[in-house]
Amino acid sequence: MNVASASASASTSTPAEAPEFAGKIALVTGAARGVGKETVGLLVARGARVVAVDVRPEVRTLPDEFPVAESGTDTEPRILPLTGDITQEETAVQAVRSAVDAFGGLDILVNNAGRMLSKPVTETTAEDWDTVMAVNARGSFFFAREAFRAMQVRGGGAIVSTGSYTCTVALPEGAAYSASKGALAQLTKVLAVEGGPLGIRANIVAAGVIETDFLDTFRSDSRAYLASFAGAQPLGRVAQPAEIAEVLCFLVSPRSGYVTGSVVAADGGFTAI
Repeated sequence: MNVASASASASTSTPAEAPEFAGKIALVTGAARGVGKETVGLLVARGARVVAVDVRPEVRTLPDEFPVAESGTDTEPRILPLTGDITQEETAVQAVRSAVDAFGGLDILVNNAGRMLSKPVTETTAEDWDTVMAVNARGSFFFAREAFRAMQVRGGGAIVSTGSYTCTVALPEGAAYSASKGALAQLTKVLAVEGGPLGIRANIVAAGVIETDFLDTFRSDSRAYLASFAGAQPLGRVAQPAEIAEVLCFLVSPRSGYVTGSVVAADGGFTAI
């Protein structure tokens, strides 16, 4: 190729597209492990800055696990880890305030933190019920409310929650869990209706069974329990955390700009049966 041809090729080359979440500020709860951790990684890799919240101290290692090569004058950290109990109102207030103070605002909320309980109705105590509701419904409400306030200032935003297929179908020995995810689905619809005029979208992913350590704390037979679900899905397997994280990221991206108030199934076809 001669010099003239090379110059012509250079002048007509397509400039690199900006990352999908460039300039966006996100907040992810339950960020230390599983789906939450995968979601943080995807958001950061695609240009976002993320406040990562978890009650587990491991959340502090995320900046080292997902390093991003900085360029030019951009020297801000991409991940701000915070430890806190999402059932406490102040945790939500502090997390959103941290996003505003550290990064300038909030555009995306991923309500991912959750708690599982597997007990027959007759053995479920008032404490069991309150504990599950506090994490899955009450905590998610606190974060959604505070995110709403910050997103109004930005002129809009997107909220997505990690729900469960149990918000639409029954799970034996899952009274508290199913009820809490049903409450989260209804909260999502209210957020969508109130948020529409403000440019705020809200959706929930009705996730199927996921291969994480989520059940380990609540069931001594968690691995066998997970395996027992594989054959019940038309796809013949349970989900991997990264697969659910991809759906969460899609629902807070511009690619889903006309989707709001939806319960989006990502359950391997389980609820299609």
